[in-house]
Amino acid sequence: MAEIFKLTGIRGFVARKMRESLAKTAQLTFHGELDASQMVAARALFKEQGLPASYEDMIIMTLAQSVTEFPLFNSCLTQAGLELSEQININIAIDTDVGLMAPALFDVTSLNLQEIARLRKDLIGRAGRNKLTVTEQSGGTITVSNLGTTRVQYFTPILNYPQIALLGVGTMTRRAVADEQGKIEMRPFIGLSLTVDHAVIDGAPSGKFLTNLCERLERFNYLKEA
Repeated sequence: MAEIFKLTGIRGFVARKMRESLAKTAQLTFHGELDASQMVAARALFKEQGLPASYEDMIIMTLAQSVTEFPLFNSCLTQAGLELSEQININIAIDTDVGLMAPALFDVTSLNLQEIARLRKDLIGRAGRNKLTVTEQSGGTITVSNLGTTRVQYFTPILNYPQIALLGVGTMTRRAVADEQGKIEMRPFIGLSLTVDHAVIDGAPSGKFLTNLCERLERFNYLKEA
């Protein structure tokens, strides 16, 4: 006889949120990739200097910079209409033993890379112990879901409703490319998947936003961008 598990607790809450998101929004996902050579070089430098910064931390910081240029993506749906937030609060999806959680890093544009790394690590630790506050779990304006530790390159993440944009991060892969002189070399690439509510955001601005983010990451220089 088959064993039956009821969707209760955090799993049940996530299930209800996912169904609500799909029922209330017109979701469309755009895929892009970036040459992560600069990010890899920056990560190596951080390790030499003893700085605890990951690729996800770099993406979070850079995402906030792109959002400042495309503020519509930092919006939430309300009963009154679309609410644009001046403060950029980025939720980070965290896989825990009890289910998926997505606490927020608040006012990300005011944080440097080390602060983002420290706060993200703290959120991950407290999420695993179920010690997140209600505000941390409900105050975000845009979300990042990172599957970079798996073999997933692209996916179609479901919006963290009532937000209207979510960035999915895939694993880093290496492939041969030709440089300007025609010399073949191996370079790292990261796939990004941007889901938006197409009822609010059209394809052209979505493409421009994802392009802007990729280009910023391709020229990532913490000393310059911080």
